[in-house]
Amino acid sequence: MKILISADMEGATGVTWPADVEPGTEQWQRCRAMFTSDVNGAIAGFFDGGATEVLVNEAHATMRNLLLERLDERAAMLTGRHKDLTMVEGVQHGDVDGVVFLGYHCGAGTEGVLAHTYLPNSITGVWLDGEPASEGRLNARVAAEYGTPVVLVTGDDRACADALGYAPGARTVAVKDYVSRYAAVCRPPARTFADISREAAAAALLAKRHPPAAPAPMTVEVEVDAAQLAGAAAMVPGVEQVGELRVRYTSFDAYTMIRCFKAVTTLISAAVEKHYG
Repeated sequence: MKILISADMEGATGVTWPADVEPGTEQWQRCRAMFTSDVNGAIAGFFDGGATEVLVNEAHATMRNLLLERLDERAAMLTGRHKDLTMVEGVQHGDVDGVVFLGYHCGAGTEGVLAHTYLPNSITGVWLDGEPASEGRLNARVAAEYGTPVVLVTGDDRACADALGYAPGARTVAVKDYVSRYAAVCRPPARTFADISREAAAAALLAKRHPPAAPAPMTVEVEVDAAQLAGAAAMVPGVEQVGELRVRYTSFDAYTMIRCFKAVTTLISAAVEKHYG
């Protein structure tokens, strides 16, 4: 049994503030250890549950955040940018039995600790086939196309509730409870390690590949907070500006959908000016 852990940081234990996840800050250095502890809890639980291989894919920012020297030695880690499927790189090889969304968070425009979709600001909403779409929902669609179920989701309590919409059969672990975008009631790492490990062992029973979802047309809409950002996004071939602040595109498989989304967000990010947005 092979498990892929897609490890994001905003939903990790103890994280509530931008500096907690911004590479190079003092708080980021401190929170890296708690982030690594969450991942180790999942690794331990899956091996207890019968996994024979665990690959951890770094999925936050520079994708160089986890402490490899503290990682459970039974696992391997894919770290660094740039990757074909970004947050779920590795799922496309046909040998992953279950995927974990660890440290995930709610999407842009919704209530959740450090809620956003790919970019920390600028994007105010994302919709997939008309439904509000977090990173979890987008990545779950990709995993389904490769026949891999989402078996465990960790993050704040709102992220766990969000997971019910895209992976209703998955186990969930709330490591903190939402108070505001920058505040939460947090459990200490010793407790969250145990909670994640326990639920990972149970989630191992759900790690069974299924027939890949048939590729089908899917439409993504992205709303931004400044008109020039929509214009920048529309430079991607196939992306249409459908409003002053909104763009839309349709892809015919999830692989193309998530790659186009990455291109859109990259151009939006490049078009942001320091003072005026």
